[in-house]
Amino acid sequence: MSGLTLLVLPLLACLLLTVILGYLGLHVLKREVIFIDIAVAQVAALGAIVAHVFLHVHGDSMEALACAIAATLAAALFFALARRWAVQLPIEGIIGITYAIVAAGALFVIGKSAAGHTHVQEMLTGHLLWVKGGDLGWTALVFAVAGAALVLLREKFQAISDRHHEASSAEDDAVVLWDFLFYALCGVVITFAVRLAGVLVVFCFLIIPATVSALFAQSWRSRLFIAWGLGAAGSVGGLLFCHGLDFSAGVSVSLFLGVGLLVASLWNRRAAGL
Repeated sequence: MSGLTLLVLPLLACLLLTVILGYLGLHVLKREVIFIDIAVAQVAALGAIVAHVFLHVHGDSMEALACAIAATLAAALFFALARRWAVQLPIEGIIGITYAIVAAGALFVIGKSAAGHTHVQEMLTGHLLWVKGGDLGWTALVFAVAGAALVLLREKFQAISDRHHEASSAEDDAVVLWDFLFYALCGVVITFAVRLAGVLVVFCFLIIPATVSALFAQSWRSRLFIAWGLGAAGSVGGLLFCHGLDFSAGVSVSLFLGVGLLVASLWNRRAAGL
């Protein structure tokens, strides 16, 4: 495989991330849980590292993945309950504290592993340029199942996100269950996404397209199409930049998404006469 054909699988991976994370990002912004992906990714990484160090399984094994998913679901339940009960502390603060504690735990466990630095590197950068067809296929299947659930439950999820959760929590205890379902779906998606592309790329796909869409539209449908458009454009531009100048694929895609946010912000200010 050579030339532009090398970019086919990475491009498909980026488009998969664009579709699912572009939608989840709309919820993340409305719920004001911007760093949920970093916290969930760290929790999942801790689960996989614990499996590797103490169960002596490979980091890419099914056992490690099962431990990562189990840790992610536990985090989803914690976030759902914390937002309902810890009313004195903003949910973003809870997420930040969780990330710090889990990161410390992960670094402690990594110290027990001879290949600890490898786990950190893979979590941050992924292996987007060298993604394999099998990994992409399994990820697409997981995203399809999660996407179907998000579509079927979209009215309830969107209603809770639109009400910023705080008001609805006092009205309906079932919101905790709906929050758990949302965070669980979000966590599973992020776990597989990070294994594919790394935390940096996943964060950019989750937040930047959704942020740009909020500058120009109010409805969910319009925001979603804008987010998808920017995600696709950033993917193509970043991968071509990576191919032409021999840069890291993940960093290049993230850079182009960031440039898209800058251009959109300047355009929005100009249109507003600022």
